Amino acid sequence: MRIIAGTARGTTLETPAGDNTRPTLGRVKENFFNAINFDVIGARVLDLFAGSGQLGLEALSRGAREAVFVDADAECIKIIKRNAQKTKLYEKCSILKRDYSEYLSEAEKCVNFEKFDIVFIDPPYERGKRLIKNSVDRLLKNGFVYGGGLLICETGDGEMLDLNENNASKVYKYGKIYITIIEVKNER
Repeated sequence: MRIIAGTARGTTLETPAGDNTRPTLGRVKENFFNAINFDVIGARVLDLFAGSGQLGLEALSRGAREAVFVDADAECIKIIKRNAQKTKLYEKCSILKRDYSEYLSEAEKCVNFEKFDIVFIDPPYERGKRLIKNSVDRLLKNGFVYGGGLLICETGDGEMLDLNENNASKVYKYGKIYITIIEVKNER
């Protein structure tokens, strides 16, 4: 796995061992980043279920202004930190060891919470669809994303999302992988 474009282009990233994470394939990542390329520049990004941090780091490499990485696994947090240092993007990163629900609960209580322009939601395989639905519902309900912002969700074969009709969305299929890009219409 490597950074595809931008300032850290070609940098090889470390990945967690085992099946607890679902690394996004390079060709899938390249295609959907090409679809959102202009949205990334200057964006504030949340990489929920960050794993190796590859999606947030790719966004930073392509011009995002900052990224928040959230993962509950201590080994993943160490890997994200090493990858951020290796790409020389560490100073633009906030790396938090938290369960996604714990992070969202903390943020919901924060009065001066800064919203995100782009949120990547790519949870582990075994609970993927349920975690995505829960995350999307909370992010939209509690106004975590600016109007016009994007929620980018990765699901496996047979895990199509039931989409909220109030927000525009596009679904891209790459073999057995679905990328759903939801454009947030309403700002709360």
